Amino acid sequence: MKKISTLLLMLLPLSLMASEADLKVPDLGNGYNLLLWGLLILLLGIAFGLVQYFHIKKLPVHQSMLNVSKTIYETCKTYLLQQGRFLFYLLLIISVVMVIYFGFLSNPEVVATGETSRAVFLISVLFWTVLGIAGSYGVAWYGIRINTLANSRTSFASLRKRPWEVVSIPLKAGMSVGVMLITVELIMMLVILLFVPGDMAGACLIGFAIGESLGASALRIAGGIFTKIADIGADLMKIVFNIKEDDPRNPGVIADCTGDNAGDSVGPTADGFETYGVTGVALISFIVLAVLNVEYQAQFIVWIFVMRLLMLFTSILSYYINQGIATMKYGNSQKFNFEIPLTALIWITSVVSIVATYIASYFLLNDMPNGLWWKLASIISCGTFAAALIPEITKAFTSSSSRHVKEVVTASREGGASLNILSGMVAGNFSAFWKGLIIALLMAVAYFISLQELKDIMLHPSIFAFGLVAFGLLGMGPVTIAVDSYGPVTDNAQSVFELSRIEHLPNISEEIKKDFGFEPDFEKGKEYLEENDSAGNTFKATAKPVLIGTAVIGATTMIFSIILVLEKLGILNIDLIAAPVLLGFICGGSVVYWFSGASMQAVTTGAYRAVEYIKEHINLNKEEADIKDSKAVVRICTKYAQVGMWNIFLALLFITLAFAFIDPNFFVAYLISIAVFGLFQAIYMANAGGAWDNAKKIVEVELKERNTDLHAATVVGDTVGDPYKDTSSVSLNPIIKFSTLFGLLAVEIAIELPDTYKWIAGLIFLTVALVFVYRSFYSMRIVKK
Repeated sequence: MKKISTLLLMLLPLSLMASEADLKVPDLGNGYNLLLWGLLILLLGIAFGLVQYFHIKKLPVHQSMLNVSKTIYETCKTYLLQQGRFLFYLLLIISVVMVIYFGFLSNPEVVATGETSRAVFLISVLFWTVLGIAGSYGVAWYGIRINTLANSRTSFASLRKRPWEVVSIPLKAGMSVGVMLITVELIMMLVILLFVPGDMAGACLIGFAIGESLGASALRIAGGIFTKIADIGADLMKIVFNIKEDDPRNPGVIADCTGDNAGDSVGPTADGFETYGVTGVALISFIVLAVLNVEYQAQFIVWIFVMRLLMLFTSILSYYINQGIATMKYGNSQKFNFEIPLTALIWITSVVSIVATYIASYFLLNDMPNGLWWKLASIISCGTFAAALIPEITKAFTSSSSRHVKEVVTASREGGASLNILSGMVAGNFSAFWKGLIIALLMAVAYFISLQELKDIMLHPSIFAFGLVAFGLLGMGPVTIAVDSYGPVTDNAQSVFELSRIEHLPNISEEIKKDFGFEPDFEKGKEYLEENDSAGNTFKATAKPVLIGTAVIGATTMIFSIILVLEKLGILNIDLIAAPVLLGFICGGSVVYWFSGASMQAVTTGAYRAVEYIKEHINLNKEEADIKDSKAVVRICTKYAQVGMWNIFLALLFITLAFAFIDPNFFVAYLISIAVFGLFQAIYMANAGGAWDNAKKIVEVELKERNTDLHAATVVGDTVGDPYKDTSSVSLNPIIKFSTLFGLLAVEIAIELPDTYKWIAGLIFLTVALVFVYRSFYSMRIVKK
């Protein structure tokens, strides 16, 4: 019987596999009511986020600081409105491709049988694509709003000589962002599952994921370019004019504060929204395509979404547990390591999430054969454990207390900027080695568990296992987003303190004592904010490898859908010695390195223009910068962010179309290659940048050696690390996912065409792509005026 069942498993795919237009979500049975209750639970998640929002808004803050945060928010609003128009144009481009595929080439069963007209089907898919973009854009807007409320409150709290409040406020803001992000994404996906007919739900989920990916790609890349143009422009003035960080006379500081939100809040929030959505869509697609028993399909889908609902509960519970412990330990302390409560939150959430995973899996899957409930729970737990372990490895290379970061400082003292940069590169390379091994080890564990009877109920169980590892990496999603969002608040808080000039206001101590009931300590306040900024740098770095790891592992599951289509048509040939496969691997690596260079080129040219403008217009005889000059720097940052993004995105779009049309097996190898190359390039760049950043913090905070040769060397290293960690590395995550998702449609469009037309179209697309690749450098060159 076992041999017969195995034979059936091999033959059934040929009749069951379908394109994305035909992904049919099964009847969820009793799970329908369970998920319906889940929608009500999600409303409680929104309530939690809003309670945190209004609590932060009511916190005390001095008017001088409030005015600065309002200015930052207004410039952020201007930036986001411009990005909204930019996203609209990108949507029009993507819609053309989707109309061609869903409107003309695909023939979904629901249309073929006449149950739904093609127009209604197409409009439904496009509607969810728009909602995917709107979701990414909306949560990004919410992120900057709460972060620009929290920055001034954090800054003011530093004056109380209670450093726990300086940690608690940005963490509260981060949890609000994380919970709101996951809640909105889950509501949208559950609405598709529960209220869109099963014959259309699969295509709508794909449309939703493409919309999310498009929004995240644009906001992440453009935000990464913007923030580092501003950051470098502001930082270099410290060397040129021998002024302090965030000096109010520097017109680049407001742009830098806006950039902190554009790059470190807008980008990660949209990216996180996309990551959780795309991973869920990938798993649903796999379940529908590879699990042969329809009842099991429904059971798995319900299980996946219950686990996602539990993610909110476990994260909020862990947050309150950690808050209670930390308040008792540090509430009245005047000195403690700011990284400890953040680390504790991650580990508490990991343990609680793993326990909840086993309990929920038992109740939902205990009737399945061969003890699958604990095997699947164990696979997910591999990812959840990785989400706690990876930050620990990251801290070993980026924390201000780590040996690698101290080595960067030591090397800089004698070797200047040269040895500073080399030491940071060493840290980045070592980190990529260890994280690669850890990810491989945990995926190997998941693979060996998948060999235990999973093959009896699904095709390619190892791919499902890898997808579940990615799902587990996101198992403590709100907390991962919270520690990532912590960074832009702490960075802005330090800037708000300086820009407000609060310590220089007449009779300020008496005013604060009268109005707020405490005696301010300005020196201690600055010290706390600097230490907190260092902790924020470290924990921004910890979230990056989790998201990029999810992108790579999740992309494996999405690539599987393309492989199934090729297998169905009998044209699959993923042979390591086949020429198209080898060429695909090489081209994937080349695209990753082009993207890294193109994104840094946009930063380099924009920073050159920003520095040029600031040096011409800075007036050190004033007490603060002219608002007109500050807005001019913001315009320079926005201009080069958008020009750079246009070249990069259009090159990527046409490269994806070209490679999909030239040869589908070549394209599959290309997608695998950008995932693997992108993983290591992103980890290397992110952690090298983090090491350079916190080396500068050691010199400024611990050694107090500002305005020295050592400080100048670490500032140079930090400006090299800025585009490394906050532009190129973080943008590889949405690049990988967009290429894979859009590639699903591109391959199926290509398959429908005759070979001759396919090659002609592929070469045309490649030519257009190379034009934009050329423009990404040569139209962005630094040319003297």
